[in-house]
Amino acid sequence: MSDFVSGFWNFYVISIVLASVIGCGVLLWIQDSAKHVEGETTGHVWDEDLQEYSNPLPNWWRWLYYITIVFSLFYLAMYPGLGTFKGQFNWSSTGQYDGEMKKADDEYGPIFKKFQSQDIRAVAANAEAKEMGQRLFLTYCSQCHGSDAKGARGFPNLTDKDWLFGGAPEQIKESIAKGRDAMMPAKGVKPDLNGDQIKDLASYVRSLSGLASDSIRGQRGKELFAQACGACHGPDGKGMLGVAPNLADKIWLYGSAEDTIVETITKGRVNRMPAFGEFLGDAKVHLLTAYIYGLGGGGTDATAVAPVAAEAAPAEKK
Repeated sequence: MSDFVSGFWNFYVISIVLASVIGCGVLLWIQDSAKHVEGETTGHVWDEDLQEYSNPLPNWWRWLYYITIVFSLFYLAMYPGLGTFKGQFNWSSTGQYDGEMKKADDEYGPIFKKFQSQDIRAVAANAEAKEMGQRLFLTYCSQCHGSDAKGARGFPNLTDKDWLFGGAPEQIKESIAKGRDAMMPAKGVKPDLNGDQIKDLASYVRSLSGLASDSIRGQRGKELFAQACGACHGPDGKGMLGVAPNLADKIWLYGSAEDTIVETITKGRVNRMPAFGEFLGDAKVHLLTAYIYGLGGGGTDATAVAPVAAEAAPAEKK
């Protein structure tokens, strides 16, 4: 009702609701007042021999109907249902949600805060923290990364050692809390490169990780790579932390097939990790970070990620 600024609509909704409920009661009362003669028909016949008899409604049915109408009026008086009227109980779904969240925070908040004061590596080794972290992961992360955290096409594996933005606890926490934006620019749209050049590049990129490729195209692609890709992926294709993924480690977010690589170079890729810091709060982010770090994907702590513009970070890896 908040979308309707005119008081007419509030009155309109109230009128329809009350008229509908009261109308049901009036209809039943009219039927009760009508004369019924058992054994006689109303004269209505269907399918040649199906007749409508003039019998009164069963008492149990009538009284159940009356009780339903009375209950409806009571419900509308206690709960919202008549336009902007909030009901005597002043109930709302938002209020109930806030109440349940407060109750849960009062019960579980101290536990989260206990772990929040501990080092992430210590939390990752705690059995109780692991169980709590897993529940958080399954609730908020598994839809993209899978229940086993091994990801899927377009969603990175969190259990391996390949981390575009770093696998140190602080880096993982930053990814969860602030999110990540990554973009691989399209090279075949303007076009920067023509079709043959893109195929040459795809062959060279496949050769970097030991995949079968056309050696002649690969040689031409190597010369192009330094000009078109080296600024982000490095001259050796091993990428840079927080900027571009390693193309020589046999780990592919979108797949290593030649057609897929050609598509990536031609159309580019855009990927986004949403920020959960404000939604979950510091304590839950801390616990979730420990769980993910403990999966084994965190591995050896890497150096801190230098701030980079979102458009410079390719969407090929974490």
